Order: sequence, then structure tokens, then C-alpha cells
Amino acid sequence: MSDPLNERLNKILPRIISDEFLSGSGIGNEIAFYIFDYPPEDELRVRDYLRTLLDHIPKKNHELRVKHIDLLDFVMDYLKSRKLLDKAFQMQREKGDEALKKALAGPLHESKLSAVFAEVAQPEQHDLVIVSGIGSVWPLLRSHTLLNNLQPVMGQTPLVLFYPGRYDGQSLRLFGKIKSNNYYRAFKLV
Repeated sequence: MSDPLNERLNKILPRIISDEFLSGSGIGNEIAFYIFDYPPEDELRVRDYLRTLLDHIPKKNHELRVKHIDLLDFVMDYLKSRKLLDKAFQMQREKGDEALKKALAGPLHESKLSAVFAEVAQPEQHDLVIVSGIGSVWPLLRSHTLLNNLQPVMGQTPLVLFYPGRYDGQSLRLFGKIKSNNYYRAFKLV
């Protein structure tokens, strides 16, 4: 019996190390954003695969400069650097999730985070940026607004977002259920 997710996962490494992919060949003047969508129930399987992928990339192309950003780690580090992390934990315990979401809306606004993301990703010094953890930071970060705000900072460096949900080329549906605003500027990775 075939495993469609496994078949798709096996196509990622050859795709992302190819010269065509890295040079943006065939996408015209579009931004080099790609989404690998997968069933959310396979999150742990995809995380395992991602660790394996990151180990194998240098073996296949030792010159390829890849940056992986887990959005949960990214947000935690950012809040810690702003001395907001402990306050956020305390607020969540005392006032609940909605109060925390409202309090963090300003500091975690995607337009502010895009500059911090650029500092961490350093797209001008990498050939590829891989992003994971979008499900872990929802609803504090929304994928479509994050991607929209990253467009000006990524330049020509391809970005691959691992997405626990569905992307039909027009809209994102996190966890297969939560409909996002339309986002049509990314390509399906495989």
C-alpha cells in the first residue's frame, strides 16, 4: 500500500537542492515562497523528517547554506529578548489565553516580526530558509500575514514553510479546518 505523504516527503530533498529551485527558475518574477502542506495529524512524523532532511542536505550539497527557523523557538527567543516571556506566562496563568493573545498582538505583530525574522534568517547569507512550527504559534502568528510581511525581507532567497493543514494554491487552511485569508503568492513545494 502506498503512503502519499511519504512519497511527497521523498521528493523534497531532490527538489530543494536542485539548481532550478535555488535559482527561482520557472517562477517568473514571483517571490520564491513554497509551502509543503501535510495532514496535521502527521505533525510528529514531519518533524522527524525535517530533522533528517536538515542532516542530509549538507551530505548532498555541502555548499548549500540553509537556515531553519522553528517559529515557536523564534517567538520564545524574541519575547525573552524583550523581557516579555515571563510576563506572558504570568498573564496566561492569571488572565487566560484571550488576554494573552490581546496583550501580545502588538509585540508579535507580523510587520514588527519581519525585521527580526530577517535578522535571524539572514536571507542574504543563506541559499534557502526553511520555516516550521506555524501550528505551535497559532493564533499568536497567522501564516498568511507572516508570509505577506516576509516578502520584502527575503529578497531572492527561497523560503519553504512546512504547514500543518491544506494549501490549495489560493488559500491556507490551518489544521485542515481554520480558513485563513487568501494567500496565493506561494507555490506548492511538491
